[in-house]
Amino acid sequence: MSNERKSKRQERREKIQKQQSRSRLYMILGITIIAIVVVGLVVLPTVLNATRPMAEVVSIDPGTHPNPNDNSMGNPNAPIKIEEFSDFQCPYCEQFHSGTEAQLRQYFIDTGKVLFTYRSMGNWVSRNVGGTSTESQDAALAAYCAGEQNKFWEMHAMLFANVRGENVGSFSDKRLKAIAAKVDGLDTDQFNSCYDSGKYEDRVQQDLTDGTAAGITGTPAFLLTYKTASGETKTKLIEGAQPFSVFQQDIEAALAEAGAQ
Repeated sequence: MSNERKSKRQERREKIQKQQSRSRLYMILGITIIAIVVVGLVVLPTVLNATRPMAEVVSIDPGTHPNPNDNSMGNPNAPIKIEEFSDFQCPYCEQFHSGTEAQLRQYFIDTGKVLFTYRSMGNWVSRNVGGTSTESQDAALAAYCAGEQNKFWEMHAMLFANVRGENVGSFSDKRLKAIAAKVDGLDTDQFNSCYDSGKYEDRVQQDLTDGTAAGITGTPAFLLTYKTASGETKTKLIEGAQPFSVFQQDIEAALAEAGAQ
């Protein structure tokens, strides 16, 4: 009788042990599957981007930029200062660049009334909107590295001419270097060294910090700053890729207040 009870107890123990072993096995398999999925989600896009043929780099005439100085153009003593907070992958930013920007140059920057400066909100796109790609800030780094050789505006134009969509490899490291190689007069060795070092990462982050402090929540956005005739500093925020008429109205009103018309 005791042997029979012992045998039944043994059977129960063995049954429990088998159930525990199966549970551990299922747990290990579950963890392994989750790990494989996570690794796949992280690694696969990188592999696909690495193996995807690089889109052809287009060369364009960047146009002329009055008195270029790094990421600014125009009269440094102009009565009106405009800072553009932008993103090289943003379609509305490209829309402003290809349309309104040229008119601003013609009527206000070329004439010494406006100092125009480009700043990046690329970090906002990836960090604040939940993206994982670094293409926007990498493009900004590339532009600042070109600016080191006073080729910022040429690179600026080339970047907008070569964007093929958001986070699709337009601004991979390889392609940014290929775009830079098309900029006339740019020392590519110096550029590549600057870009590979991440030299201007802090500067790109500072752009984001300053833009956020100014209340900017989207791109493009523009801070128009001027002093009135009485010496008061005023700032106006212009949001979106507005038509030239909007900028013209605000600039002329600021010039009148500044007594600079």
